[in-house]
Amino acid sequence: MTRVLKTVQRWLNTTRSVDFLGPLALRLYLVPVFWVAGNAKLGAMENTIAWFGNSDWGLGLPFPTLMAWLATLSEVGGAALLLLGIATRFAVIPLMVTMVVAAVSTHWQNGWQAIADPMSPFASANVGGAIDRLDRARDILRTHGNYEWLTETGNFVISNNGIEWAATYFVMLLALFFTGAGKLSLDHAVDRYWLSRG
Repeated sequence: MTRVLKTVQRWLNTTRSVDFLGPLALRLYLVPVFWVAGNAKLGAMENTIAWFGNSDWGLGLPFPTLMAWLATLSEVGGAALLLLGIATRFAVIPLMVTMVVAAVSTHWQNGWQAIADPMSPFASANVGGAIDRLDRARDILRTHGNYEWLTETGNFVISNNGIEWAATYFVMLLALFFTGAGKLSLDHAVDRYWLSRG
């Protein structure tokens, strides 16, 4: 048993040469998520500010202009910094705050699931209604549309708009906060430059 454990440990140690792949994968996955979200807000900033401030049909947050701009710049700027791997541990902080605000203010009341799935152990009470709407939509499309063509690359789903994606992005950002950007980043290059000068 000891020999097996030593062999496994040696193999794991050889993976250290490519340990930059984890942080790189997290960064590259998150870049388009935040770039698209930030640019969507930026492209309709007046509507974004109204949505941040209106308590009847929006988030009802205080200082909506400031909050909307902070969220937008965090997402666009954070995406650029993640892509380059520069100031990564600082860049993820406002993005994590944005994910917490999104989870609490927008998604919390819908429970965990992002996609309505009655088979999930985390299904909320409103999932049943979503499934009924999905069944009705399928019936309409089968009767009045080309259902096979519409579903040839995937099934129709109903968004539950729960906290799942915001929580997942938060966890990914948290991992980057503790690990940093990895060896394939400007952060690593800057660190090596300053160490060589010291």
